[in-house]
Amino acid sequence: MQTVDVLVVGAGLAGLRTARLLALRELNVMVVDRRRSLSTGTRTTGIFVRRTLDDFDLPDHLLGPGVRDVLLYPPSRRAPIRLTSDRDEYRVADMAAVYEHAHREAESAGARVLLGVRYVDASMGFVRFAGAEPVTARFIVGADGARSRVARDLGLDVNRRFLVGAEIVHPVASGTATPAFHCVLDPRVAPGYLGWVIDDGRHAHVGVAGYPDAMRTGIRHLLDAFAADAPGRAVPAGPVERRGGPIPVGGVLRRLACPAGLLVGDAAGAVSPLTAGGLDPCLRMSELAAAVAAGYLRTGDQRILSRYDGDALRTRFRGRLLLRRVFAGIRSPAAAEAAVTVLRGRAGRALAARILFGDGSFPDVNSRLADPAIDHPCQ
Repeated sequence: MQTVDVLVVGAGLAGLRTARLLALRELNVMVVDRRRSLSTGTRTTGIFVRRTLDDFDLPDHLLGPGVRDVLLYPPSRRAPIRLTSDRDEYRVADMAAVYEHAHREAESAGARVLLGVRYVDASMGFVRFAGAEPVTARFIVGADGARSRVARDLGLDVNRRFLVGAEIVHPVASGTATPAFHCVLDPRVAPGYLGWVIDDGRHAHVGVAGYPDAMRTGIRHLLDAFAADAPGRAVPAGPVERRGGPIPVGGVLRRLACPAGLLVGDAAGAVSPLTAGGLDPCLRMSELAAAVAAGYLRTGDQRILSRYDGDALRTRFRGRLLLRRVFAGIRSPAAAEAAVTVLRGRAGRALAARILFGDGSFPDVNSRLADPAIDHPCQ
């Protein structure tokens, strides 16, 4: 039976980045994912915000052109509020290619990535799979999505508050429009969240997300109804892809680590509770997760695990968790029209710009890595 230092369950961006960082620390790392190809099963729109683009070395050729304009629409779709930045605020990635790039980076660092292998369960370091022989793992990283099986097996916290999202993605004719991000506040199609169209000049993403208990006709029907007349949508110039899945919006979970393993990405609730963006959080928390896991495995000192502290991160979310509750309460078109009216004023526009263009979507965890007790605990 194989023995590995770290088993990473899930080959999404969080799992592959954590695996790469652990392998660079000369640990024996294995990654498993039930998908046979990372180009299938994409669940994210792939919108990277400016803060992520500034702080992380992402492959530029896999990113679409910059988006500076955001238009906020009421349910009537009339007179949208236009917010324009003097910088590129968003770029939409080819996520299938980004995953493949992260896959190659992880393997180049020394991690083994096994696709078509489904995690079954784990107990006392013994891990069973469907599609491969079992292994013994000193430590398990749960990067297996919003409804993490690893979290349950390790006795860690699990996500309980979700939006569900779905979108249509298709190529568009180049040069037909200036890239823009259209956001529609309409509880009839997206209760508690938004409908969106983002056209980066290469592909259009048309989507809706909301609380599933309020989507009485089903998200597929709501998406099709929204897409029929969604503002800013270009005519498809090629095949249409559908994607979607659950989005945890309860904030970072409190209990994220134990001596048997830890959680990253959606499994950890590492999603902005207000904007529902998860790409920036997964990259930031992966760095901390890898440093903590490596320090713990080198020393066996469980105190190092306390540095991966969900409670500490949640304190930075208080304002956004409050706004999430306000957002969730907008359940009628009249309330949505009133909310957009409030945003038309100077203070409202400033708040919207701060949320959409600001740097505070997710707490910065990188400063915690500076503590030598994490990377060099023996000093």
